[in-house]
Amino acid sequence: MADAGQAAKGPSRRRVLLKLSGEALMGEHEYGIDPEIVRGIAGQIAAAKSDGTEIAVVVGGGNIFRGLAASARGMDRSTGDYMGMLATVMNGLAIQDALEQAKCPTRVMSAIAMNEICEPYIRRRAERHLEKGRVVVMVAGTGNPYFTTDTAATLRAVEVHAQVILKATRVDGVYDADPETHPDARRYSQIGYTDLLSNRLQALDATAVSLAMDNEMPIVVFDMTVPGNITRAIAGERIGTLISGE
Repeated sequence: MADAGQAAKGPSRRRVLLKLSGEALMGEHEYGIDPEIVRGIAGQIAAAKSDGTEIAVVVGGGNIFRGLAASARGMDRSTGDYMGMLATVMNGLAIQDALEQAKCPTRVMSAIAMNEICEPYIRRRAERHLEKGRVVVMVAGTGNPYFTTDTAATLRAVEVHAQVILKATRVDGVYDADPETHPDARRYSQIGYTDLLSNRLQALDATAVSLAMDNEMPIVVFDMTVPGNITRAIAGERIGTLISGE
């Protein structure tokens, strides 16, 4: 039997947390869910599981909430944030369905109780699902307003003892300026937490970066629109930008 010191080290297998932006699920549409995009993501996750990697997923809700943005304008911030959390639940269910069609056992766990459609998020239960080889899709953020899904992803990664956060975006890493408006922007292959914060680079929000720094949780920012990149990132290939300690 492992002693308490051994147990505190976390999982013996590789365990990762994949952070998916909601916008990534809408493909070329203005908002909503593109089933082909979701099936493609699910296929890559299922392929990556073949080496025994334990995979948790945190998904945003921007693709759905963007369609509600006009009606939400002028709304109380907390109310808007709760609407965004509910949007992540819809995305999580779509990912679960696609994963199960790919023969990948999956559980959706929500920070807001809705027992009829998904499990409540309980840390120990989430870890047990991961140990049993299930993909755990974590939705509804932290369950609290004023926190982004980047912060929720970092919190969940720390809680379940993931070795790395993989932030899947539409950009191939962290740049010293916005590459869309600055064609000469330079991409970092690696950058420290404090440099990211001091230079106010917008790869993640400051709360998420600070939480990752406090818990020495590395983050990889990569372009998920490149075919196969999700599988490569989960497998540990060096792509995108690594954010870690100096």
